[in-house]
Amino acid sequence: MPRFRNVPALLLPALLAAPAAWAQNTVIQAENVRHEYAQVLRAEPVYQTLRATSMVERCEQSTPVEQGAEPRRGLARVVGAVKDVLTPEDGDEMPADGAATGAGNCRMVPVERQFRRPIAYDVDYVHRGVKYRSRLPYDPGNRLRVRVSVTPVVPPAGGG
Repeated sequence: MPRFRNVPALLLPALLAAPAAWAQNTVIQAENVRHEYAQVLRAEPVYQTLRATSMVERCEQSTPVEQGAEPRRGLARVVGAVKDVLTPEDGDEMPADGAATGAGNCRMVPVERQFRRPIAYDVDYVHRGVKYRSRLPYDPGNRLRVRVSVTPVVPPAGGG
């Protein structure tokens, strides 16, 4: 057994270092997690406002006044105006695509439109008597599923 005479001398430093290495490599249990439901108090949408500009053709048409015709009054004036607009005259037919023919002064004008769309919701809710607020990407409805995590506080090594 002369070959193993130095083995205890080699193992002694490893055995002395083991408690220190064990303390540094201590595995802490993963957190304890469960899911519960919270009561939603309010869900207010957060909007994004988008602006879009498009070019639209606007035409100003001049309507000639008929000579010798009596001026219309009251209801007859309204009915006559609607009739004049809806009845095409000879040569003033509307093309199949609905565009006006050269019977007016047309030009392209920019028209700006605004669109609002919800991008998130500010949600107020209560869980176990405590009020919380979170911004969510959806409206949760009357109740909200929450993640409850419990992890013990472990003081640093050597501290107290």
